[in-house]
Amino acid sequence: MKKIEAIIKPFKLDEVKDALNEIGLKGITVVEAKGFGRQKGHTELYRGAEYVVDFLPKVKIEVVLEDSLLERAIEAIQRAAHTGRIGDGKIFVSTIEEAIRIRTGERGAEAV
Repeated sequence: MKKIEAIIKPFKLDEVKDALNEIGLKGITVVEAKGFGRQKGHTELYRGAEYVVDFLPKVKIEVVLEDSLLERAIEAIQRAAHTGRIGDGKIFVSTIEEAIRIRTGERGAEAV
């Protein structure tokens, strides 16, 4: 099993969710986040005063899935989250050793 963590722009969430749904993923976890990458935030003007916005609003999506769905899920996220502008986000993939469904005690892929 693999875990995908994707950091994306908030307005792309529905498109990414729909793209993952189309390939057959049944569940995702979404967390509101703030952060910055290479762009290091930006400056804004408010009531005549300039200030730096270091942490930009982002959304973090977490999905645990079987290895066979990994490449299709990555492609779906990349395609749906892409705008072509700085700050489109990142996708991280890690290995999951075990998953356990609390309600039933199922383990492994059945628990996902």
